[in-house]
Amino acid sequence: MVTAEAAIDEAKAEAFAGQMIGLVNGSMLGLQISIGHQVGLFDKMAELPPSTSQEIADATNLNERYVREWLGSMTTGRLVDYDPPSGKYSLAPEHAGFLTRAAGPNNLAAMFQFLPEMGRVEEKIIACFRNGGGVGYDAYPRFVELMREESAAVVDATLVDVTLPLVAGLPEKLELGIDVADVGCGAGHAINLMAKTYPNSRFAGYDFSDEALGVARAEAEEWGLKNAKFEARDAANLGINEQVDLVTTFDSVHDQAHPAEMLASLYAALKPGGDYLCVDIAASSKLEENMEHPLAPMLYTISTLHCMTVSLAYDGVGLGTVWGEQKALEMMTDAGFTGIEVKRVEGDILNNYYVAHKP
Repeated sequence: MVTAEAAIDEAKAEAFAGQMIGLVNGSMLGLQISIGHQVGLFDKMAELPPSTSQEIADATNLNERYVREWLGSMTTGRLVDYDPPSGKYSLAPEHAGFLTRAAGPNNLAAMFQFLPEMGRVEEKIIACFRNGGGVGYDAYPRFVELMREESAAVVDATLVDVTLPLVAGLPEKLELGIDVADVGCGAGHAINLMAKTYPNSRFAGYDFSDEALGVARAEAEEWGLKNAKFEARDAANLGINEQVDLVTTFDSVHDQAHPAEMLASLYAALKPGGDYLCVDIAASSKLEENMEHPLAPMLYTISTLHCMTVSLAYDGVGLGTVWGEQKALEMMTDAGFTGIEVKRVEGDILNNYYVAHKP
């Protein structure tokens, strides 16, 4: 008889223990990265010469004792360099390119803010594992703010020059003047940027979050935009029929309670010959095809702790973050869209760019 002990591959067990220790360290380090981003430590260190903890604290107007302990985790985590004789710390430019606001969409530090935000709902999610149901949007007090920060960096860097030209002839149409709707617009930065760039076109943002719409309207007012409006509407029942030349969705379909009904509503809103630009998660609908996806564990976790559960909270289907390209194409086709193309943007490992048409 082969005992359980004899059946264990010791090398495999040791390697797995090392993997788990790495995950523990990485998870804890992630919380410190979130803090460093929020209090501006990475941004300031990128500007400073090698400095002591006191000098860094003075430059950031932060408490030295907390800064020193934070630097301990950053140093042992190999994010920050430390020179023991001088007691000085420095942030290499190669690291700053992924940790500072100046890095724009390459700033990965901002993403770590989702760790404490998702942690808020852990007990509620555990209850859902046992009892079913979901956790509603009101359980995530910073989510609108965090999504606004993340999406704004990408939108500012790529929307006008890279993303919109993926739809053939679209920039020229926008210059002349067309009607555009962004559904699930959140804080509305994409709509406002398009409205600012193309004053001859008319833009409408639709979302069900009053908080997000308030942020969108405030930005539109600050920018003096007269061609952008924001309304609270159900994405699954917009109540718009053949009034729009272009519909956009930016990472919003997979969150919906009723995504199939949403896609049908988008199709109905378009004029014949209109275009649909859908930016959503780049992944496969098959788990086995996501094994090499660099962000797959994060995506499934975000889905469990937010995207899937908020859909279920509103009696939805719980499509999930990783609905995948195959399911997306199937659902868009079922909604009536034709000529669907799947495009990618260099440097964006997170999203697919679907371009579809209404005959």
